[in-house]
Amino acid sequence: MRRTRVAVAVLAFSIAMLGPVVVEPARAAAAQIVRIDERSPTRSSMFVDSPAMGRTVQVDVLHPAQGGSRPAYYLLDGLDPGVGQSTWTNATDAEAFFRGKNVNVVLPVGGQASYYTDWQRDDPHFGRYRWETFLTRELPPLIDENFDGDGVNAIGGLSMGGSAAFILAARHPHLYRAIAGYSACPDTGLATGGVMFSIANRGGNPVNMWGAPGSLAWAEHDPSLMADRLRGKTIYLSTGTGVPGPHEAELKPQLVENIVLGGPVEIGINTCVVAFERRLRGLAIPARIDYSPVGTHSWSYWQDTLHASWPTLSSAIGA
Repeated sequence: MRRTRVAVAVLAFSIAMLGPVVVEPARAAAAQIVRIDERSPTRSSMFVDSPAMGRTVQVDVLHPAQGGSRPAYYLLDGLDPGVGQSTWTNATDAEAFFRGKNVNVVLPVGGQASYYTDWQRDDPHFGRYRWETFLTRELPPLIDENFDGDGVNAIGGLSMGGSAAFILAARHPHLYRAIAGYSACPDTGLATGGVMFSIANRGGNPVNMWGAPGSLAWAEHDPSLMADRLRGKTIYLSTGTGVPGPHEAELKPQLVENIVLGGPVEIGINTCVVAFERRLRGLAIPARIDYSPVGTHSWSYWQDTLHASWPTLSSAIGA
């Protein structure tokens, strides 16, 4: 047992000092836009032929009606994303909330239980997942070129998407000025069991993502071990306690599963956020953490915290 703890400590120290090993894919054909459908003056659906993913990926963009340069906020979905659109636009008022704001809100569509990462192996159920390459290499130039982006970015998400936002920011710190997680656990080591279960529960093989738990690849995707790489960035996290609050009385399709699971899941998230905040404080890295005395793992609370986070994020990216 003592040898195991020493090995883990050495691994954490090595990653903190040297940074994670991010293997950039070999240069290949650039991603190409298949088409852009204008759904309204402030919402477009862009379809991207992604060499990394080996398929066409839909990305919805909320944007100002007028021209002029602006930053981008990459906003990721949860374990079960919407069909044909991000659940952010299906289950919250995100489209109305961002209307008139000088920012491109980038909403990838799809990626069930993907953790928006590059999987080591294609999965028989999910197919090819190379989301990290798509989101960090292929997509940003297309967003900036076609939606007047100024190259300044933030990234956030709820639950799985929030965890992924912290992973991507730690692995690609040059890309993002701010990170947000709504009911998200940025401590991959603490959440290993939940990550494995969430993938298997949706038909995938979690070993196809980063290999077996405890491997170097898992450590290289753990924001807690890489927390020093977040220094200087604006950080926002929110969590409830699992105690039912004002939104439990609402009748929404997105809340059906959360009636049973929303409370226990949020209790686990709360524990993780407390541990991650302690980690940041130990490194003297400031962060805004919104602890609510109530709230389950459900969309109405994420709409609330999306609103609450925006002054912090917009100030960081100059939106």
